[in-house]
Amino acid sequence: MIRNEATLARSARHEHALRSIEAGIEAGHPRTVVESALSLTDGVLALGDEQYRLDEFDKLLVLGGGKPAGQAAAALEDLLGDHLDGGLVVTDTPADTSRIDAVEGTHPLPSTANVEGTRRLLDWAEAATAGDLVLVVIGGGGSALLCAPADGVSLGPYRTVTDRLLESGATIDEINAVRKHLSAIKGGQLARALAPSTAVGLALSDVVGDPLDVIASGPTAPDPTRYDDALAVLDQYDIDAPDTVRAMLDRGANGERPETPTEGDAAVQHVRNHVLANNRTALDAAAAVCEDAGYRLAILSAGIEGEAREVGRVHAAIADSCMATGEPFEPPVALLSGGETTVTVRGEGRGGPNQEVALGAAIDLAAAGADGSADGGPVLASVDTDGIDGATDAAGALVDGATVTDRRAAQRALADNDAFTYLNDRDALVLTGPTGTNVNDLRVVLVGEP
Repeated sequence: MIRNEATLARSARHEHALRSIEAGIEAGHPRTVVESALSLTDGVLALGDEQYRLDEFDKLLVLGGGKPAGQAAAALEDLLGDHLDGGLVVTDTPADTSRIDAVEGTHPLPSTANVEGTRRLLDWAEAATAGDLVLVVIGGGGSALLCAPADGVSLGPYRTVTDRLLESGATIDEINAVRKHLSAIKGGQLARALAPSTAVGLALSDVVGDPLDVIASGPTAPDPTRYDDALAVLDQYDIDAPDTVRAMLDRGANGERPETPTEGDAAVQHVRNHVLANNRTALDAAAAVCEDAGYRLAILSAGIEGEAREVGRVHAAIADSCMATGEPFEPPVALLSGGETTVTVRGEGRGGPNQEVALGAAIDLAAAGADGSADGGPVLASVDTDGIDGATDAAGALVDGATVTDRRAAQRALADNDAFTYLNDRDALVLTGPTGTNVNDLRVVLVGEP
């Protein structure tokens, strides 16, 4: 999976870190998840305690969107076989499917292909009847890929406000509060279109805490946010929104446009939503590899948020303390964490949250003087499980105390949000290509020799 593994595996600890990352990504892959969560026996589809006798439905359809949607569609085709009557997903990583149309879109900013694919998906949803069973696959990236701007907003202004929100440091739920109210599908509106069919939501979560209304902007979940919340986000982050965007949100806040469905709304009562995989899925698999290699385990959290470079510094400080004093954990120890950090873009460089985590950590590891390739010092890997960190072709980075040789140069790179260039020049980037899944960020810090 890791294309440049030979370059990165400079010691046993580096290799262990790479193996654990791979295990985490594979555990959250849609094929792995579908095979473990769903079963089909004698025409009965089982999901947890729920069972669906397929011969009781007129049609069985698969709809959805997000980075994992292509691979999930392929896995569902294999499972359901001739029971499946068709469907459509919008994804940036299509898989080989024959019964389900896989529309290739773009991420993180939506394109015309995203809009056209989403309009087709809504046509499928609106044609579903009370006799149909619809499986709705959603996952990370779905907010951009399932893009159907509401009447009154064109794609250009929608892209502009999305881009400015992504660079503002706003959290994903804040960004989605805005996107839901500029959309014809988000915030429970796909559920509204699917009524009165029987709909089952299958989510691969890339959001801390797995809130169904935030994953892919909650197309099948009730929406707790209102137009006023969307406007408050624009004001809080001083977003210069296009006039048509601001005007639409103002009309909604004044009661001139319908709100998204809320809890208890009949539009979402016919949907049963399930989270099939999340960040903990990846963390547990990565931890198992570290434990097998002889490390003690310390899973710090699956819900870490905040400014990426500062999260990196905190991880470096904990690792340094373990190395120097045996506190809070005695080496050899694997420190693992997940979640979703953010980057406030102020510079002109390239990078992503996981690269800034890694570079922030590497600067402090260098200051501590521990060379992870030679003296048992900490080794830190930080990746986005989708294989694409920010708008780069790297999943993240693998660093140690020798990665940064010039702290001032590294700090300048961070100030310019140019972690990609700095880490690329030091052969520290982790390159996987798109993985077909997205269960948030994964960090592994190895301290000491097992």
